Amino acid sequence: MKIHLLTTGGTLEKVYSEQSGTVANLDSKVDRYLRLLRLPDSDIHVQTLLNKDSLEMTDADRELVLEAVKAVLSDGAPIVITHGTDTMVETGLFLKHHLVSAPVPIIFTGAMTPLGFERSDGLQNLTESLLAARLLAPGIWLVMHNQVFPIDRVRKDRERAQFVNA
Repeated sequence: MKIHLLTTGGTLEKVYSEQSGTVANLDSKVDRYLRLLRLPDSDIHVQTLLNKDSLEMTDADRELVLEAVKAVLSDGAPIVITHGTDTMVETGLFLKHHLVSAPVPIIFTGAMTPLGFERSDGLQNLTESLLAARLLAPGIWLVMHNQVFPIDRVRKDRERAQFVNA
């Protein structure tokens, strides 16, 4: 099954910089983690759109995501979008507003802790999103921590570091 995986950065793809002693979005690392998974019958097409913290996302960045989604919709394959958790709902709502209807599942996912860090939720969320892409009905969804939310009925609870029903 073909799945489009569009990456925008966010915590999922942050790495530790020894030079600065901080975590930052330096380059995409999703491909490295996809190779660790057993994905029989999956044809994952990765496209790196951005590599930035979602708090730095602009309307122009959201337009870029929208145009990338529109460009791949015609082949009927589901879409997974990795995105920073701080504004992924905002970007999801932007897509929902600009797409008359989503003919395929469009799934947003991310991480609270970067891939490769101890207790990272990134690989779990990525894996769950790829499975959800095969199972969910057309629409725009958020998949995190073993939960699935319609994009217009979810919010981030910053105090608990999780997504909840809105």
